[in-house]
Amino acid sequence: MTDPLLAAVRGGVRTIDLAQPLFTGMPSSPNHPGFRMTLIRRHGDMVRPDGGSAANELIITGGHVGTHVDALSHVSHLGCLNGGIDAAEATVNGRFVHHGIDQMEPLIRRGVLLDVAAAHGVECLEPGYAVSAEDLEKAAAHGGAEPGPGDVALIRTGWATRFDEAAAYLGQSDGVPGPDEEAGQWLAERRIAAAGADTTAFEHIPAGKGHSVLPVHRILLVENGIHIIEHMRLEDLSRERVGEFVFVMAPLKIIGGTGSPVRPLAVMSA
Repeated sequence: MTDPLLAAVRGGVRTIDLAQPLFTGMPSSPNHPGFRMTLIRRHGDMVRPDGGSAANELIITGGHVGTHVDALSHVSHLGCLNGGIDAAEATVNGRFVHHGIDQMEPLIRRGVLLDVAAAHGVECLEPGYAVSAEDLEKAAAHGGAEPGPGDVALIRTGWATRFDEAAAYLGQSDGVPGPDEEAGQWLAERRIAAAGADTTAFEHIPAGKGHSVLPVHRILLVENGIHIIEHMRLEDLSRERVGEFVFVMAPLKIIGGTGSPVRPLAVMSA
């Protein structure tokens, strides 16, 4: 008997790429090392006897650069990780033996777009705008779908439209829109598996504050074991007015790491 999922794929699917491109000079949080890529060997540097040649690159990056997912080891509160694990004791030989990103399972889940910007009738929320639980309710009603247990909830602020302007996108002086503590609790109460957004931090960043405090990270990662995905590209999803979809994402198996670059996809029937 043909598996229903395989039958659905054979029937035709389309995907929307939810990842930002990786390139030297791209915006990245000042808390993390940035992305660098260069060709370490070019065509012609070495030519084989049959005339063949190959090129390859050297990549240097942090685990929290570009579109990436946070492991539960990424944030601690009062010295503890999710589940009350001692953060210091969880680190052995420079890597986490508990809650490392290698321990995160790939996600094939129902995804829900909470398009807060569209629900407000704007292309992009104002710098430093605090996305509230009421905003998420409004966005869920606008998109016709509300996240539930095991789902992946994606918050669109429109901020990705500034991705090509690093200073404006990072918002160190003017702030960045994002969920406040109340919104974080709203998501946690729905027992989702992961939450993502189109900003550098899944947080409300007021003007001039930078990443001084990250309460939503505490609520999701530490208190509820919910993974966070940042630097997402949600514009195509918004333009197509997709409220719910199949969400597919897998982190790299970085042993004991606190995060991983990812290329999440929204999958729908063709």
